[in-house]
Amino acid sequence: MIQPYTTSVTVTADRDWLASRHGTDSTETITLDLNKFTKGTHYVEPSPGNIHGFVRSGVPVGRITTSGLYGVYDPAATDGRAVLAGLVYAEAAYTPGTTKVPAALFWHGTAKVQKIPGGIDPSKIVANPAGAQIRFLAVGA
Repeated sequence: MIQPYTTSVTVTADRDWLASRHGTDSTETITLDLNKFTKGTHYVEPSPGNIHGFVRSGVPVGRITTSGLYGVYDPAATDGRAVLAGLVYAEAAYTPGTTKVPAALFWHGTAKVQKIPGGIDPSKIVANPAGAQIRFLAVGA
């Protein structure tokens, strides 16, 4: 006799970088270019125990001008990523072999500087009309 059963997995995003709920109700859908992220710092690869990898919640991103995709924010980049577009709001899961990952963009609100995956220096963020409206707080880690 075959006994069917159902299982479910609940994943809770690690959003300890989030300083308030302001802005969490109006995220935008974006597509990440996984080639512009650093393994271990910005994303976790799939493994035998976990068939999905994920981009970490809170990673700062900028829009790549030529492709329209998003990569890790870099104030020295010349491909468009020098403009901070926002932070990856929730962990963005992907399967092996994937390079384009859908994600939610947190583009306005308040974040804790010390909790940003890979770090960020708010003094290097240049105001831009197309950029994020995020206030970064230096609070205890």
